[in-house]
Amino acid sequence: MPARLPLLDGGVALSDQQINALARDAIQRASAGDFAAAEALFSQVVDARPNSGQALHMLGQARLKLGRFAEAREPLQRAAQFLPKEPAAHVNLAGCLSVLGAHAEALVALERATKLAPDSAAIIHNKGRALEALGRLDEAEQAYTDALSIDHRLMPSLSARAALLAARGDWAGALSDLDMALTSQPNDAQLRLRRGELLLAQGDWMRGLDDYDARLELPEHGHPRWSPDLPRWQGERLDGRLLVYPEQDNIESDAAMRDTLMLARLPAMDFAIQCSFKVAGWLDLPTVRRGDPLDGFAAAIPLRSLPKVLDWTLQTVPSPPPLHLKAEPDERIGWFSTSDPPPNVAVERDPEHVARCRLVVGDDHAPTHLAAILGITTLMRLPHSADWLWGPQRGPSPWYHSIETLGGDAAEALVARLARC
Repeated sequence: MPARLPLLDGGVALSDQQINALARDAIQRASAGDFAAAEALFSQVVDARPNSGQALHMLGQARLKLGRFAEAREPLQRAAQFLPKEPAAHVNLAGCLSVLGAHAEALVALERATKLAPDSAAIIHNKGRALEALGRLDEAEQAYTDALSIDHRLMPSLSARAALLAARGDWAGALSDLDMALTSQPNDAQLRLRRGELLLAQGDWMRGLDDYDARLELPEHGHPRWSPDLPRWQGERLDGRLLVYPEQDNIESDAAMRDTLMLARLPAMDFAIQCSFKVAGWLDLPTVRRGDPLDGFAAAIPLRSLPKVLDWTLQTVPSPPPLHLKAEPDERIGWFSTSDPPPNVAVERDPEHVARCRLVVGDDHAPTHLAAILGITTLMRLPHSADWLWGPQRGPSPWYHSIETLGGDAAEALVARLARC
């Protein structure tokens, strides 16, 4: 039921006793989780006592709980003015401002809160978040360090500092922070995945692959990972077929096709690859479509778990999957990169014509992988944050005998290479 304001007959102003009753009722509603009713009551208290810092603060908090951040801003700003020595008033204002993207103003509020509560690790951590949002990364890292000097197990600061350290190449420092965070939350899938990805990016598959499987507990880019209603294969002997599948929810996506082409490398056993119709037409392997009946399958495994279960290393990557498609190269240069080709270089951009190219330049996408499997000379451009599967080194790759991987700063070398073609 909507909250009702008890009014005196004739619209006479409320007495202090009535206002106090309203405030108590509002606090009870908020404590019970009924923030809509609490917000209505707090609004009426503020109308009656517009200079009450506590009422303004509670009104702003109720609106924050309701996700009405733009409406929460004004009462929280006023509350901070009337409660200049109350750290929570400045912290809640900063949180609201951060959500609204006003990070510079949020930082000012957090600076005030820090002066009032210099030993609060949480406030200093939030200051680091504001600094990071403003691109002041060195100062953000120092703020996280300051927070950790107060509480050395503060998980948000450990996680945030690990990300900054990893971004500037301090792998050891980042791993140390993640290890410390995991002592407090050993089953945290996000932390385990980040540690696994750091180890894998350095080529440490032995330690990284176990943690990397934590990804299967998390969504991918906001979408659920797909998995069949079958037991997860762990390498045991099977009484039935094995289903190997891309874990992407959209099996027709470039990421799913790319993973299938790169990772469908299995020993002689009874298996089938679940893949898109297009990839099924390329592979000379047993395939099934997503949605087909799974009768006769005993277990399943996502493609990205094969390196762990089959004990792959960068030195022992199996041969690429066989294809029905054959290369029929002419004079074309395939260009399958989001960057523009050099001027005066005629290129083929249609992925349907990959097999006709004598040279392919591309990003880490399906057409580039297809060219490499076909044995076409392939130059793959990889960003700084390339997929861990490629390993830390650039140049010839164990994944395909005809491929050369190039870093993001190899534009001049690429131009020179094309000039010789």
